[in-house]
Amino acid sequence: MEMEAAKYKKIMLKLSGEALSGENGFGIDFNIANRIAMEIKDLVDMGVEVGAVVGGGNIWRGRSGEGMDRTTADYMGMLATCINALALQDSLESIGVKTRVQTAIEMREIAEPFIRRRAMRHLEKGRVVIFAAGTGNPYFSTDTAAALRAAEIEAEVILLAKKVDGVYDKDPHKYDDAKKYDSLSYIDVLKEGLQVMDTTATSLCMDNNIPIIVFGLDSPGNIKRAILGEKIGTLVSK
Repeated sequence: MEMEAAKYKKIMLKLSGEALSGENGFGIDFNIANRIAMEIKDLVDMGVEVGAVVGGGNIWRGRSGEGMDRTTADYMGMLATCINALALQDSLESIGVKTRVQTAIEMREIAEPFIRRRAMRHLEKGRVVIFAAGTGNPYFSTDTAAALRAAEIEAEVILLAKKVDGVYDKDPHKYDDAKKYDSLSYIDVLKEGLQVMDTTATSLCMDNNIPIIVFGLDSPGNIKRAILGEKIGTLVSK
């Protein structure tokens, strides 16, 4: 495939933790991790610079500790994202894709601390950089981390890979008449309270004019389709 075919040259891929768990809904399904790794490899082979943020919901849902201190629960969630990041790194490196994990909370033995210039350099050299531990702050989601890191590395687009194939006016799993949107403005998302990203993340994308493509991860090849500019999922932009 020609390098020219890629519509975007630098992207931020946001994967939910649930996406890694497959049908189980919990833990890591390595068949899925390996499939995602193969799709990322396609992008790297096309010359696309790939940053990634993985959630932690397959291991720890932030509010799941009954009566637990919110800050403690959030830090546990950040550690869960590190487990996922290392799993994805392993899947990528097993197929020859050079990958670095950078964490917002320092843990030198297993990953580099997040240093923007170093991350940029890795990307220029064709390495995939997985940003783990969210923003390093409680009260901020991994969606916000994806928006923040996307702005910092100057990504052209955020690819938001979910279990649903786009943004709907209501939950398509519960309502047969749920309507899917092809495109939305940031303001629509904020006004309607649509479940794309949380409001902090959406506002960050709006302020920095970073478009978001929301699509389903269940169909193999969707990440590449999004990169080639094919119309899939829902586009959130100005």
